[in-house]
Amino acid sequence: MSSEFWLISAPGDKENLQALERMNTVTSKSNLSHNTKFAIPDFKVGTLDSLVGLSDELGKLDSFAESLIKKMAQCVVEVMEDAKGRVHENLLANGVDLTSFVTRFEWDMAKYPAKQPLVVVVDTLEKQLAQIETDLKNRTAAYNTLKGNLENLERKSSGNLLTRTLADIVNKEDFVLDSEYLVTLLVIVQKPNYSQWQKTYESLSDMVVPRSTKLIAEDNEGGLFTVTLFRKVIDDFKVKAREKKFIVREFFYDEKEIKTEREEMTKLLSEKKQQYGPLLRWLKVNFSESFIAWIHIKALRVFVESVLRYGLPVNFQAVLLQPHKKATTKRLREVLNSVFKHLDEVAAASILDASVDIPGLQLNNQDYFPYVYFHIDLSLLD
Repeated sequence: MSSEFWLISAPGDKENLQALERMNTVTSKSNLSHNTKFAIPDFKVGTLDSLVGLSDELGKLDSFAESLIKKMAQCVVEVMEDAKGRVHENLLANGVDLTSFVTRFEWDMAKYPAKQPLVVVVDTLEKQLAQIETDLKNRTAAYNTLKGNLENLERKSSGNLLTRTLADIVNKEDFVLDSEYLVTLLVIVQKPNYSQWQKTYESLSDMVVPRSTKLIAEDNEGGLFTVTLFRKVIDDFKVKAREKKFIVREFFYDEKEIKTEREEMTKLLSEKKQQYGPLLRWLKVNFSESFIAWIHIKALRVFVESVLRYGLPVNFQAVLLQPHKKATTKRLREVLNSVFKHLDEVAAASILDASVDIPGLQLNNQDYFPYVYFHIDLSLLD
């Protein structure tokens, strides 16, 4: 089955209920789609003018809600970086998978009472989604700052010996400290030059302490060696080392600084762990809330468009179609246009022959059909 749904409606009179039956028979026999009735309560209609305004407002709210749930789905992927295979377990609506929720949709009377004027129902949905978006921004900003700081520290720990932090490599014992005359330098030597270093480091300048070199770390390219010498020959040693392609790494052991850096890493890892659980729980709950709100918005759009299209008193039947696969959608569209063309001959003709320019019909043919139609796409992570 495809992850998309078509939410359509037709008038509820005898002729059109028969047309819906014909649609169900053809789509079932040709294996084009799985169809279910989509129950929408009777709302207080108000004036047609107010419905036209609501139609625009709901269109914008629909796009906003869809964009919000896609953002939240993406956030779940980013937060679950180490368990991406389990992302869909956290993208549920009311504890069930999204397809089940849509196909078994029931209007939530407690949360969005249908007895209230439509404007009030829409306002409730708008405020709910706006609040979730604000909270999402604040929560993810805090988490991403923390994650960014951690990544910077990790990047420092993962470069080569020339650029990476040495806080997790060096030890106090590797250095001569608190000496007025002596200092320990760190030198990066390429692997093929190890033996040359061992043979020559003592003679690179005067006053190098014999047998003072030690290999303390390696990466793929080379090693980090210590060497102890008198402070007054540092510059001369550096020049001679460079001539032999030995690189002196600018580093002076500062126990306080190294301790701070190590503690910072531990602190950030601990904070990330502490924030992970609550953030994932919040995303799970509010993704569900936002998704449920979005499907309620779709139901409202069908109601408003059906009243505007088919008139009063309110009498229409909404149906949810789930195309069997992407390949069958063109054929499914042809069946619907054929079954319902009597609802709007002009629109039907324009769809059947998109090259015909129909005066007065300023609608994009791809979006306008003889019946009310809205699209629901559940592939939120594509």
